[in-house]
Parts: sequence; C-alpha cells; structure tokens
Amino acid sequence: MSETIAVRSGESFDLHTIEAYLREQIAGLGAGALQVRQFPSGASNLTYLLQVGDWEGVLRRPPFGPVPPKAHDMERESGLLRKVHTVFPLAPKPYVFCNDARVMDVPFYVMERKRGFVLNDTFPPDVTPNAQIGRAISLTTVDTLVKIHAIDWQAAGLSNLGHPAGFLERQVKGWIERYTRAKTDEIAQVEPLTRWLVAHTPQSPAPALIHNDFKMNNMLFGLDDITQATAVLDWEMATIGDPLFDLAVSLCYWIEPTDSEAMRAVLPTVTTTVGFLTRAQFIEEYARKSGRDISSMQFYMAFAYFKLAVILQQIYARWKLGQTRDPRFEAFKTRVYTLITHAAYLTENNKL
Repeated sequence: MSETIAVRSGESFDLHTIEAYLREQIAGLGAGALQVRQFPSGASNLTYLLQVGDWEGVLRRPPFGPVPPKAHDMERESGLLRKVHTVFPLAPKPYVFCNDARVMDVPFYVMERKRGFVLNDTFPPDVTPNAQIGRAISLTTVDTLVKIHAIDWQAAGLSNLGHPAGFLERQVKGWIERYTRAKTDEIAQVEPLTRWLVAHTPQSPAPALIHNDFKMNNMLFGLDDITQATAVLDWEMATIGDPLFDLAVSLCYWIEPTDSEAMRAVLPTVTTTVGFLTRAQFIEEYARKSGRDISSMQFYMAFAYFKLAVILQQIYARWKLGQTRDPRFEAFKTRVYTLITHAAYLTENNKL
C-alpha cells in the first residue's frame, strides 16, 4: 500500500528550481535528479515526498488559491518544529524554510521524512487487529498526548507561541461566532447548547503546549510494530493553551462500537475495533499519567463536538451557497445535526 501518489494536476512546482535551492541549503543530497510524489491525505496544507538519490525529505506548502490572513503560516510551523523537535523527537525536524518568491511563489519548508502507517478506518493489509493490539495502540496514543502536554514550553523557547490567559473563554466565544456566521438551517439545540457552554466554561488548568489537532491519523505508527508511535504530524495549529481542550478535541474523533450509527458515519475510525479503550478509559488513563483534574470533562467533550460541528457547518455553508460543488459536502448538513444533538445530549447527561 503506497503512502504517496503522483503529484495531482495543478499542484506541481518547478523541480529544477527546488532542486538547485535544496543543494545550496542542505548537505548530503545524493546524485541524480529530484523526484517528487505527493502525500494524498489532508485537506489543508499540501505535502510532498522529495527524493534525491538516497536522500529523502518532505516539503510542506499552503494550498493553492487565496488563504485567510495568518492561516497556513509555514514560517510559524517550521519555527515551532525546530524548537519542539529537540525536546520531542516524534515531531519532524525541519531542514530549511524558504520565503523567496524566486524559488516558489509561496513560503514553504522542508523537513525530515518520518516513516510509519497512518491509521484511518482500516489497518494495513498485513496487520490482523486483536484485543492486545487495540489496547496497546490506545495506550501509546494516551502516552503521546501526555508527553506533548508535559513539554516545558518556556524552556523550549515557545513563550511567544500563544496567549494562554483567557484561552478557553476566547475559544468558546470564537466558535459560537463562527457558527453564527456560517448558519444555514435552524437546529433547535444550538441556542440552549451555546448558552450552556458559556455558562459552564471552567477555569483552565496550567497552560501547556497543545497540538490542537491531535488525532490518530495525525500520528504515524511503526512499520515493524504498529503499537509504537514513530511521528506526530501536522503541527500548524499548535499553541500554548488548555491541555484538557486538546484532550477533548482528540477524543471527539475516538468512536466506540456502541456509538450511534449516525456518529459512526460522521467519524469512521479504527477505534471501534476490539481492544481499544473507551473514551472514559482514555480520559482516566490520561488523568493517571498527567496528574490533571478531569472533573470538568463533560464541558470539554460537549464543546469539542460543537467545535467539530462548526467546522463541518462552515464547509456545508460553502456548498449550499454554491462556492464549492463537491457533492460530498451535501451530507455535512446531517453530520452537523448529529454532532450538535450529541453535544447537547452531553450537557444533559454526564457521559463521555
């Protein structure tokens, strides 16, 4: 099963210019011409596999077309990785950042290539899942998140990365505003849900470095031992903030076999396989290993599902307004409703 595909039409770049630049900036490139393939997953930044002889690297650049201000900041992401990699080796090491328009029309950076499997809704063909594997992958995922949150971000030089004071209040206010701007259909549960979130926003624990998009398919697992993590990818949204918010956001992608058919359709994942921890068990394991108080997780989980609903609503609104014709997005209306009603259910029932 190949990790890469041929570069998609319209998403290529000048190989000769990039190769010349890399040879100036990076020692150890092999003989021969630059070869490029594309990593197909993800809907945000574009990622390419570079090969020159025996040397490999990964190039990251923003998507084509106009992008919002401050979004897809390659300089920020590569600078963050330069500091995080030294204290957390699962983060890829960046080699070079470039904002020279003579090399590429947008800023980009090149980092080390990490190897491993991405786990979406299926296992690799040569892996037969069982209870032992499911539990081991679950514990590895918990351990990895705990280690990220344990990074001494001040000692790592990340003090200017975010604004931890008032982080959670800003998040609640901001995501409610985003929903209001993208609203298309009436969903009765939205108003009481958002009122509840505002009224029940807890005091955050001590701030930590948070990945802000931590989920299983942003990790790589070992080619020889699938229960071991080999990388954590996609750090573009990382900041200093509330670690329990990071935990909840990761868990809203963690589906259980007993979840409704509608929820399983929204978020297909391997976590429904035998042996995987439940969300409650994941939270308990995180609390035990991190020492953090998890008594407010009802709020965090309801908010995380609401945030995901808003993201899908923004995409659905673009489809309904005719700004995109991708037929997949028509189904997002139902998915938004499913997530909103689930979040509202959590506010009324202290379940995870």
